[in-house]
Amino acid sequence: MEVDDSKQIILQVGAALKKFRKEKNMSLEELAELTGVSKLTLGNIERGETNPTIAILWKISKGVSLPLMALFKSEDPVCLYRAGEGLRFTSDQKNWVVEPIFKNATYDIEMCRAYLQPNSSYHPEGHHLNSTEIATVMTGAIEIQVNGEVYLLNQYDSISFRADSPHSYTNHTDSEAVLHISLKYGM
Repeated sequence: MEVDDSKQIILQVGAALKKFRKEKNMSLEELAELTGVSKLTLGNIERGETNPTIAILWKISKGVSLPLMALFKSEDPVCLYRAGEGLRFTSDQKNWVVEPIFKNATYDIEMCRAYLQPNSSYHPEGHHLNSTEIATVMTGAIEIQVNGEVYLLNQYDSISFRADSPHSYTNHTDSEAVLHISLKYGM
């Protein structure tokens, strides 16, 4: 996938969201109430006029009880995802970047690469009920806090935890940290 494909993927996300909403006979107002995302923002996403942050996509995914990657459905029999190419989502603070690796909604496991900037933290909202997150540090060192307990992970260390629990990622180093994250839904 080339970087130029980002606009096409953003349009695809909007079309998938609009299709879901229409199949459920929901208005934008009802979807906004269900997800906690404004009607204006949802409309912009459906029209492909905005590249939503990862926090907005998680709110939508969780609010409608769909795996996040259901918004990126692909029918290709072979999918190649190169690091640094294609669609990337950022946190509101721009210190956490996520690259979806596989977009096929038939998987109950989603995978992504995540990049955490030096000396910064990311505090995601809890994910879907009964979901499991598995994180492996590929470069750098990360402090992960789950339910108030702190775990230090160095390069190639992995952790698994309930993703609907409060958790955060902190990079105390002066270098960007790269993680591979898998999310297994328990829906």
